[in-house]
Amino acid sequence: MKNRRFLSNIALLIAALVWGFAFVSQEQAAKYVDAFTVNATRSFVAAVALIPLILFTSKKSGRPILERTKADRKLLVKAGVMCGTLLCLSSALQQFGISIYPDNAAVSARSGFITALYVIFVPIIGLLFFKRKVNFTVWLSVAVAVLGLYLLCGTNGLSGIYAGDFLVLSCAVSFSLQILCVDHFIDRVDGVKLAAIQFLACGVESMVLMFIFENPSMSDILLASRYILYLGIMSSGVGYTLQIIGQKYSDNPTVASILMSLESVFAALGGWIILGKALSIPEIIGCIVVFFAIVLAQLPVKEKAKE
Repeated sequence: MKNRRFLSNIALLIAALVWGFAFVSQEQAAKYVDAFTVNATRSFVAAVALIPLILFTSKKSGRPILERTKADRKLLVKAGVMCGTLLCLSSALQQFGISIYPDNAAVSARSGFITALYVIFVPIIGLLFFKRKVNFTVWLSVAVAVLGLYLLCGTNGLSGIYAGDFLVLSCAVSFSLQILCVDHFIDRVDGVKLAAIQFLACGVESMVLMFIFENPSMSDILLASRYILYLGIMSSGVGYTLQIIGQKYSDNPTVASILMSLESVFAALGGWIILGKALSIPEIIGCIVVFFAIVLAQLPVKEKAKE
C-alpha cells in the first residue's frame, strides 16, 4: 500500500512537471504561430494521443469502446462539446495572454502562477452559481492571492502590469468554469473519452477561428512543431494519463491536489532554466504568496460535530 501511495504521488509530481514546462512551449510556440493555430494543432494531437489510453482502459475494464446505448453516446458527445467549448475559450485567453507579454517579462512564471488561481475561483464560482458551501479558508486564500498578485505584477506601478496578466487571469476564471463543467458530467461518462472528445471539439472550434482570424502557414507550424507536439502529447496525453493513475491510487485528495498545484512552480523553473528568464525579488515573493494561497484554498476544514 505504501509503495502504491508513493508511486501515485510520483505520478502526480511528474504530471505537474510536464504541465509546468508546457508554459515554456506555449511561450516559444507563440513566436511562430498565432494563438488559435497553436490551440487547434495541439488539441488535435492531444485527441489522437489519448486514443491508446481509451483502448487500454476499455480492454482492462471489459467495457466496449463505444457506449452501448444511443442515450449514453449522446450524453458523452454533449459533455465533450460543452467542456471542449469552454476549453477552447480558456486556451485562447491563455495563449493570447502569453503571446502579448513583452520579451523581457518572465512569461512562463507569471502565466503559470496566475493560471493556477483557478483553484481559488472554482469554489467561488460554485458558490455563486450552484450555491455550494465555501470554507472560510477559501475566502482567506482570496485575500492572500490578491496580495500575491500585487507583489507579482504591481510593485513597479502600472508599468509592471501587462495586458497579458489580465488575459491570463480571465483564462483562470474560464478554466474554473471548464472544471465545473467536467465535474458536472464526470460521474455519468467515461473520463478518458470525455477528455478526448473535449480536445477534439476544442480543436475543431479553434481551427474554424484560425481560418477566420489568422493566416496559418504550414512552414510556420512546422517551425513550432516540437512545441506543439510537446503540448499535445506530453502536456495533454501523458500528463492526463499520469493524473488519472495518480488520483486513482492516491488515498489523500488534498496531497494529490497540492502536488498538481506544483505546476505553477515548475512553470517558473522552466522559464528560468530553459529560457533564462529570472524573476525579480518582489516577483519571487509574489509567486510564493500566490502558491501559499493556492495551497490554502485546497486544505480541508473539519466541521464541528453536531451535539
